[in-house]
Amino acid sequence: MIAVVIPAHNEARRLGHCLRAVQAAAAQAQTLGHQVEILVVLDRCQDGTAAVAKRFGVATLSVNAGNVGIARQAGARHMLERGARWLACTDADSRVPAHWLSWQMQCAADAVCGTVHIERWQPWQTASLRALYRSRYEAREGHRHIHGANLGVCARAYERVGGFQPLAAHEDVHLVQALQASGAQIVWTARHSVATSSRGDARAREGFGDYLVNLDTSDQAEPAAAH
Repeated sequence: MIAVVIPAHNEARRLGHCLRAVQAAAAQAQTLGHQVEILVVLDRCQDGTAAVAKRFGVATLSVNAGNVGIARQAGARHMLERGARWLACTDADSRVPAHWLSWQMQCAADAVCGTVHIERWQPWQTASLRALYRSRYEAREGHRHIHGANLGVCARAYERVGGFQPLAAHEDVHLVQALQASGAQIVWTARHSVATSSRGDARAREGFGDYLVNLDTSDQAEPAAAH
């Protein structure tokens, strides 16, 4: 069984778009003979996130952590206990492509690290910021980006390295580094890029949202520094 684990903290506004895309990817994988189960990990949600998950008919697991590493860890553990042989991870503010799961399976690796892209920038995010971001991002085969929004790992490799660590940030990076150290076969691909949010009010501190905020700050500081 393929398990899709999605941590969510107050994501009622965005979760529906995420789940619609994940269910389309699950449907395509199912036509190839794969069983897929989707789990939303509700982490200290105080809005209508749970109701959105219920409307889409997906399973939920509640944790009171306020910590994305703990949420991913709890979700992965729950699905492994249900017999998952592959863990696919994304985020509640992201939208996967329809071939997301089928491509991960086709890679036939211990882990698959995919890229992300921003389809809709915020109005206040300048053209110079967008250009700077694109100049530093390698959307190509063989990249070395690591995103919890686009990550897949086989159950055996995941358990062998101890899984996600209970970290407030970079739990995805630590997992992939542990996989590399273990000699796991990792495919670094841009062929199933995930659309993600460019919002500044990031749920996980030091994550992708904070990276964009810091990039914007450094970009704005450059002209002053040049004088």
